[in-house]
Order: sequence, then structure tokens, then C-alpha cells
Amino acid sequence: MPMNFYVMTLFPDMINSCMNESIIGRAVEKGILSINAVNIRDFTLDKHRKVDDYPYGGGAGMLMAADPVVRTWEHIVEEVNKGNDKDSQKKPKTIYLTPWGRKFDQNAAKELAKEEDLIFICGHYEGIDERALEIIQPDFYTIGDYVLTGGELPAMVMMDTVSRLVPGVLNNVDSAVYESFNDNLLEHPQYTRPEEYRGLKVPEVLLSGHHANVEKWKKEKSVERTRKYRPDLLK
Repeated sequence: MPMNFYVMTLFPDMINSCMNESIIGRAVEKGILSINAVNIRDFTLDKHRKVDDYPYGGGAGMLMAADPVVRTWEHIVEEVNKGNDKDSQKKPKTIYLTPWGRKFDQNAAKELAKEEDLIFICGHYEGIDERALEIIQPDFYTIGDYVLTGGELPAMVMMDTVSRLVPGVLNNVDSAVYESFNDNLLEHPQYTRPEEYRGLKVPEVLLSGHHANVEKWKKEKSVERTRKYRPDLLK
């Protein structure tokens, strides 16, 4: 079964143009992943396809209305459960990208990679009518303490990170194991040909063929790099 991503968005082309390239695109072609950008405007009852309105109580900007968001989500849930009998109906894990959410990190990615279906709600303007969130009851995530124009970029960051942990996405099964943040350490320095470039040489241990010494060097350099650049991870 593929890992299925559903992105509720006002800008589906933004998702499709970015998430069908490179490693992720090849995984989609192989049927390992599926990425479905669902246009929230398709589920508004307004003849002008309007999805926003002024917030009660005043304030800057516009707010996404509850109904098109809820109707979009219900459509996706129906699609996910198509073919399932009444006893097999499920509520897919749904994620709303917001500054008050849990900080997304590699551990969170490992948790999410166990899911079969993930729905991302991409807000815009000043956010979404709170009643939509009360009805849907998503999990809340943030990728950092800064403000973006919408949830599409965070959704793509999360999908990219999670995808790399799905079996079959990476050609080398070891790639996901030896990357940064495995065991809370940054990845060690890496080198390729030529052996010497502008007076800088590849460390001799990497040319030795002595696997135990190579692994020891990699671990030492990972700790060294983490201590220098991200000492918080060592805590």
C-alpha cells in the first residue's frame, strides 16, 4: 500500500509542481507514494468560489470560512474510506500547520511515517475559522518560529521529510539511517573523488578500507560536528 498524502490548499499547482520532482516524484511514479492536492475552492457553495470573509470583532486581513474547509476535509475522508465497510471506517490523521503547533522534527517524522494516510490543512490569510478546527480536530504542527504566507511550504517540508522514511523511497536503504539527527547527531563530513582538491585531502582513514576504523571516525566526527554547531542536541 502506498503512503497517501492529501493537501487541502487554495494553490494546488504549488504542491503539484514541487512534489512531483526528484526522489519524491520517482516514488510517486513507482506507486510508493501518492500526493493529492485538493483545491478548497472546489468545495465552496459561493458562486464566485470565495472562501474567505472578514473576521468578527475586527482585525487585520481576512479569515478562511469554516464550511469550505470542513467540506473539503469530509470529501477526503470519504475518499480514504471508499470501499471500507461500516466497521472499517477510519479518521485519517490530519495536520493543521500553525505557529502554536508541536515543533516538527525527525522524531515526529518517524511517527508520521507509520501512517497510511495523512491530510494537511494549509491555512491562508489570517487563518481559519476556529469552528472548522473544532469539527475536524487535527493535530497541530509548526516547522519553526516564523510566519509564512500559507501552509503549503510547511506541508511540503513535512511530506518530504516523512517520505524519506517510507520504505522504498530512497534507493539506498541505509541512507535514512545515517543522516543527520539519527541518534540526535548531525551527519559526519563526507567526501568523494578526487582524493585531493585544491590542496585539501580526503582523510586517510576513509581510504584505508578498515571498516571498524571508518565507523569509529564517522561517529567521532558526528559528535564533534554536533557539539560545534548544535550542542543543544547533545542534551
